[in-house]
Amino acid sequence: MAPSPPSWRKSKALLLFTATLGLFTENFLYGFVVPILPYMIEVRLHRDPSLTQRFTTELLVILGLISIPAAPIIGHFADGTTSRKIPLLVSLLGCTVGTLLVALTPSVWALYLGRVLQGVAGTGAWIVGFAMLTDAAGSKHMGKALGFAGSFITAGIVTGPAVGGAMLDWFGYWPAWAVPLALLAVDFIARLAMFEERDSEKDTANPTNEAAPLLQDPASTPTTTPNEAKDPARGFYSIMFRRGQTYAAIFNVMAFSMILSGFDTTLPIHLRDTFGWSPAPIGSIFLGLQIPAMFLGPFVGWLRDHIGLRWPTTIGWALSAPLLWFSGVPGDDNFLGVGAGTRGQAAFVASIVGVGITTALVRGAGTFQLTTMLHELKAENPMVFGPGGGSSRMFSLTEMSFAVGLLLGPLVCGALAESVGFYWTACALATASTFVACTSFIFFTHKAPIREPLADEQDEAS
Repeated sequence: MAPSPPSWRKSKALLLFTATLGLFTENFLYGFVVPILPYMIEVRLHRDPSLTQRFTTELLVILGLISIPAAPIIGHFADGTTSRKIPLLVSLLGCTVGTLLVALTPSVWALYLGRVLQGVAGTGAWIVGFAMLTDAAGSKHMGKALGFAGSFITAGIVTGPAVGGAMLDWFGYWPAWAVPLALLAVDFIARLAMFEERDSEKDTANPTNEAAPLLQDPASTPTTTPNEAKDPARGFYSIMFRRGQTYAAIFNVMAFSMILSGFDTTLPIHLRDTFGWSPAPIGSIFLGLQIPAMFLGPFVGWLRDHIGLRWPTTIGWALSAPLLWFSGVPGDDNFLGVGAGTRGQAAFVASIVGVGITTALVRGAGTFQLTTMLHELKAENPMVFGPGGGSSRMFSLTEMSFAVGLLLGPLVCGALAESVGFYWTACALATASTFVACTSFIFFTHKAPIREPLADEQDEAS
């Protein structure tokens, strides 16, 4: 009989660390390559600088495009196995191969292939990593876990481009790539070290360890039809899309990613033309959108654990709407007396920082709502989505929604900014924020997540 592994390998702390590290790494890799792409295209591939913008756009968009078809497939197969470790290792292997192809840049087709591999593997790591995170945290601590992970995701988004550009300037091309490769190595060690217990109480078929006694109750009332029980995959989507909360959650994810990608597309040109800003201050303005969430994430998670989703999310979107609108007011036409001078620039910065603060209340809200629904359904019938559970398929919904928002942002906001100006782009984003505030108030839960205090105490004591 094989010896039992050390207790630290089975600990929730290691599972949470591994999942969070994987999410940080994927977001770090996405941003890390942005400042290096021009060097890769012009110096390593010897392409004409006039083609740099086209190649850069295509190489960044391809990740969102590949995520849309890949997410449901990955979610289906990930839920077909009770092990999170194997899908995580496979995704890490794919991400490592893709990263090496991108770093080597032997040819244009290899660069595109590397980005496709990074996109597919990153989607898998995102879906399975979030599923493992919520499984390990349980419904009692889900808000804090997602808030903590959200802070690390934001840190990856912020530090990726900064580290990539600085390392390239200071040390050169290959020393720069040593950073993401080292991160992947640490990630690989953590995923190998973690150990999943196979008994029914610890298995991922029961995604919240705290709920095991409840989920094993044979008297639980089934919530699916016989046909859905025979086909868990079909049952998952038919059950989820019969609920208004699902659509409200998807709107939350799409609107948030649309705002971020819309700003990425329009702000650089708008700030250059309106205020005459150089690349350095333009780049720093994006920190105002990200830094507040990095610090407020754990608090927002704690708030959701205690009062539910409805009020924090509704207030966040409702406050974001006027701030998004006001971000389009400063300009040369002196609308409302703001203008494009010092007063207008200060007003714009204040509105962007305000959006960064208010959107901290809505980050991850769609994921939290879908996870809460999943736990409620499985509390009523533990086999409602089959033996593998529905966590991976649920997170594939959020991944697809986020990818759709990433595509809509540049298309909608770019077209509006070019045809009618940035002010109307800001109005469109404010309208979307108002709409999502309404759907969040109507459909989001107003109670704290499912809690099983007795089961929690027993698990923690054992």
